[in-house]
Amino acid sequence: MALSACLQGQQAGKDFCARLEQPVQGRKHGFLAGNLSYYVGGFHASWKPSEDETIGLTHPFRHDLRSRGVGLLESEIGGTEHTGVGNDYEGWEFYKDTRVLYGSVLIDGKLHAKPAPTRMFWRPDKMICEYEIEGILIREEKFIGSNDAAASIITSSKPVILRFEGQGFFVRHSVSSTARGKYDSSANSILITEGGTVRSRPDPGGPVRVGPIVYQGMTTVLSCSRDFSKTVAFSRGEKGQQEYSFEVPCDDKGATVSWAMDDDPAKALRAAREIISGDRRMLAAKTARMNHQLREEIPQFRCSEPKFEEIYYYLWALYLMYYIEVGKGWERENHTQTAVNNFLGMHRYDACFQIKVGAWTRNKPLYAYGNVLTWKHLVENDRYRETPNGAIMLSDNKGTSWHSGAYGGELVEHVLGAWQIFQHSGDLGFLRKCYEGYFRKVFRKQIGSFAMNRFEVAETLIRMADLLGHEEDRAHWDKLVRLDPEHVRLTFDQRWEANGHRDFFMGPKNGMLTTNAFWSLRSKYFPREYAGRMINAWALNREEGFYGKFFPLAMARKSMRDFASPVDLVFGYTPDTAYFTLDGMFRQDFPGIASELTLNHLANYNYHEDWDIPMAPEAYRRDGSLFGDQYSNFNAGKILLYLEGLFGLSYSIPDEVLRIRDALPRSWEWMEVEIPVGKEPGWTKIRVERAKGSPGGTNKRITVENCPLKVRLEPWLEGKKPSRKPRLEGAAFETADTKHGDRMAYQASVRSSKLSISIALP
Repeated sequence: MALSACLQGQQAGKDFCARLEQPVQGRKHGFLAGNLSYYVGGFHASWKPSEDETIGLTHPFRHDLRSRGVGLLESEIGGTEHTGVGNDYEGWEFYKDTRVLYGSVLIDGKLHAKPAPTRMFWRPDKMICEYEIEGILIREEKFIGSNDAAASIITSSKPVILRFEGQGFFVRHSVSSTARGKYDSSANSILITEGGTVRSRPDPGGPVRVGPIVYQGMTTVLSCSRDFSKTVAFSRGEKGQQEYSFEVPCDDKGATVSWAMDDDPAKALRAAREIISGDRRMLAAKTARMNHQLREEIPQFRCSEPKFEEIYYYLWALYLMYYIEVGKGWERENHTQTAVNNFLGMHRYDACFQIKVGAWTRNKPLYAYGNVLTWKHLVENDRYRETPNGAIMLSDNKGTSWHSGAYGGELVEHVLGAWQIFQHSGDLGFLRKCYEGYFRKVFRKQIGSFAMNRFEVAETLIRMADLLGHEEDRAHWDKLVRLDPEHVRLTFDQRWEANGHRDFFMGPKNGMLTTNAFWSLRSKYFPREYAGRMINAWALNREEGFYGKFFPLAMARKSMRDFASPVDLVFGYTPDTAYFTLDGMFRQDFPGIASELTLNHLANYNYHEDWDIPMAPEAYRRDGSLFGDQYSNFNAGKILLYLEGLFGLSYSIPDEVLRIRDALPRSWEWMEVEIPVGKEPGWTKIRVERAKGSPGGTNKRITVENCPLKVRLEPWLEGKKPSRKPRLEGAAFETADTKHGDRMAYQASVRSSKLSISIALP
């Protein structure tokens, strides 16, 4: 208990929001997240600045997943592939066209229209914008409160007049507007009743149709801490859109403007006024909440090279910022999402690793369960595609009443993620919800495969059935997938060097060699001798293989000459391909190569050396230039490379075992992590370090503190033979089997508050 209290005390003083602050003006647009509200400051199309942020609130938007884009049309497809109401292939970036509160500055009668910030800083809790105009310093703090209202707290070193302009919802896909605005003098607020029509395309391959806007009937409220009753004005734009403007004074005492949206006008008005009256208090609460999540809800990581710490916490910050809880329709559970500059919502493919990231959080019912269970609603409501052989596939993306109609088979990987959450929680109730009415139905006729995971998925479904008392299902799953060793090995042998591609797995006839081949290394059944040959022949090959400006290229250099479409050129390096590729190398236990390539990727993909800040881009083009979303949770799998890769962590609450199979990078002196294990409020601390030993040698040490489980240690020997027997302290250990000669393995027979292993390496 004393150690637990000590560790909690160490965490309590950390201000992660301040630590993650980034100067982004001219580099990235701003981004803030609430629950159902978001904010984009300025607009950078694929990292090309096309609009600077300015004073006020440029692009706040409500997104409760009622639509995939701008429209609310109903699908015209019949049967289970009916996409519902709200799917839209056309307008999913609509926020870039909105104009809410664009501010200008009047100084001695001279108008400074929509000034760009001199400096702009991003943090997980807020954005800070600073403007220097004619010697006057204007400062803003923009944030989204707990009530989903957005606010900007503005101060000026000398008195100025702020002029704000905006309009109701009207974007490039709009056909008409029926929006109506009015001023409420009792609340000093503008109320816009949104309405109109837009062009949208709800069905894949279907026509563009005209229908109601995403915000049909909703109310937008704009308010201010300073009275603007004498300056408020309404007008109609060239296309009939509702426009508005007002002016307020601002000085060192400040002025706060706010925005809120809701189906209920009274709720929207109440939220907009609440954040005005409690602006500083609500901003402080937002900072406290983000800091709590970053220091209490996720594993804490430190190492001898701080840059990699910054990347780690930045990726976690985005993962947490994207969490949403709607509580309506097909959106009943809390879950993370992928991108603001893309389709908001969770993606079936991205969930393959986002589910597993959630398994490492402390509050798993809040941060893990929903990432799996949100997909169950499509199955329960019979919204899926079933192939002639009985395979059931779900759409790529969904909301409260729609799904995308873009089907795929990655759902099998969700089974393994759900099992990991169960291993980390021991919650049979969660497992039952996953299996009954969901996995049991989806895979009843056919168990597909994602990166050769079919055998592990079948084994996992059998384990689930056994634990939940469905003994009759064991024979069924056994019948669907042959699990005898000879057959399993044959399936890998048959695909090795397919179509004449030497030392390559599952190479296609057309010659397009991609990292997908490496993803199959994630299977425990992948022959390790094949893995070693492929890694050496293709991963480390800079001439014909996947080692480009950094690792990994999405396509082998050998294939690039023949495949150079615009899409191929754009997606030269992607975060998902990197995660799956590197994860496979760790699982096949090539610790030296895997750790070196992981640091290479993180340092080049997720850190901008010139700007000295961590990054999370959607992709890099082949030429190394940035592409796509700037705050992409598509990078979430990299978090697993730290925990499950470099530390080699896994644990099981039901089996009462924590396993550590380290891959401490040769360039690091030490690394440590504190993870929340079980229901106790404290932390399990794991430290791996390398110190000077005998002349010319090193002493490698792994220490584990405050672990409520039995510990299995599998230290990496780094290609060396220990100069003496390892020193084991803190518990009684038994020698355990290890698959490879470059490791030792010891299993503690009892729990211990502190234990360690020290190995002398020449």
